[in-house]
Amino acid sequence: MRWQIGRRSENVEDRRGSRISAPVVGGGIGAVILSLVVALLGGDPSVIWQQGDRPTTQSPQTQAPDKMADFVSVVLADTEDTWSSIFRQQGNSYVDPKLVLYSDAVKSACGFARSAVGPFYCPRDQKVYIDLSFYRDLKNKYQAPGDFAQAYVIAHEVGHHVQNLLGISNKVQAMQNQVGEVQANQLSVKLELQADCFAGVWANHAQRSRQILEEGDIEEALNAASSIGDDRLQEQARGYIVPESFTHGSSAQRVRWFKQGIQTGDPKQCNTFATASR
Repeated sequence: MRWQIGRRSENVEDRRGSRISAPVVGGGIGAVILSLVVALLGGDPSVIWQQGDRPTTQSPQTQAPDKMADFVSVVLADTEDTWSSIFRQQGNSYVDPKLVLYSDAVKSACGFARSAVGPFYCPRDQKVYIDLSFYRDLKNKYQAPGDFAQAYVIAHEVGHHVQNLLGISNKVQAMQNQVGEVQANQLSVKLELQADCFAGVWANHAQRSRQILEEGDIEEALNAASSIGDDRLQEQARGYIVPESFTHGSSAQRVRWFKQGIQTGDPKQCNTFATASR
């Protein structure tokens, strides 16, 4: 991925110098499996957050510039340029999200989270949160290496921000409150697949405008999408899958919708709610 010459975003908030003592999630295999499911590049990690205890913090330490933080800043800036252009063409204004770098644990407007939840978006403060150690897990645990796979992670979370700005997230939450658990999970899957499609839309526009892709980049992102499908993670964690419990979509679904976005470059082609999301 040709990212080094890209502009850097001013919306990165580095909290890696802060130390937070957040409550520990209850143990047991259930918590382990839940953490794996929530760490699928998005969704609502509040299901494993614990509220109540006040965190203890230390003053942030000065962080030396590092390549990965620089990379994240460039990718975020690229998503800003892409979605600002798309919103402007539709007669709307795009509000840039903030991206928070943290280590181990973080406090957000949605609660306290440990890095085990993976990258997540909090609609209450319109911020994306990521512990960069997740990229090590993406490479080693999920067998999805590559800088474009890493960019896909950020683009997916920004996709949730786009859903929030468009009012999609609130509508889905309202519908989830009116149905049973299985149907609520199905709505969650559609929301996540749309974020995958929006990530593909970003990649399409970034390539057309700034020629960021190198040979093998698309394959990296597709491999990442496949590696964190609900079916694959459940098989790895449990040895079997429970489709009714899917909240992010199968490997095939995630690949399909990322492809839809990158091939069309059109957010209107990302309406996962109008299809069976196969």
